[in-house]
Amino acid sequence: MGQTKQKNNFTLMNIQEQWIDQIDKITSDFKQSFGTLTITELNWKPNQNTWSIGQNLDHLIVINATYHPVIKAVKEGTYILPFLAKFDFMVSFFGRTVLKAVQPDRKKRMKTFPIWEPIKSDIKEDIWERFEKNQNELKILIQSSSDLLDKGTIISSPANRNIVYKLETAFTIIVSHEKRHFEQSLEVERIRKGK
Repeated sequence: MGQTKQKNNFTLMNIQEQWIDQIDKITSDFKQSFGTLTITELNWKPNQNTWSIGQNLDHLIVINATYHPVIKAVKEGTYILPFLAKFDFMVSFFGRTVLKAVQPDRKKRMKTFPIWEPIKSDIKEDIWERFEKNQNELKILIQSSSDLLDKGTIISSPANRNIVYKLETAFTIIVSHEKRHFEQSLEVERIRKGK
């Protein structure tokens, strides 16, 4: 019994380290690819239906920040899950569906929930500072959630309380989602350069 728990804790630590390593890589990839762009270039977009690189960054900041109050409420014992969370098959279904939708290689565009929309106006000069701060806060959130991950905690999507999935799945979704928006940003830059 003790060995199984020790093994599970080791596996959990490995998964957390993988998420953190991937977040560091995404942060580095964004900065290496777009860190030298002017604010005008960061705000450039090929059309009104496509987000600029700056808006992609802002969207990641906005979406990741919405998970903090959810996890805080879980830790404080004030979080109330919807009835759907009682059904394991629904939790698995929603987790798989959302994770599939945010894969980096998925070409189909999705409309985001209104609470996760990036700002409509031009992104300001502090975008890189805000992005790095957000990434660091995300890593701290992951590191401080070991006990919740160990218990198989279930949460609702911050955008829709009836979409339920495990916290472990939520962190995987967040990382995949960041990779997806890095790929979208690369595409915007290719169009801007006329490649």
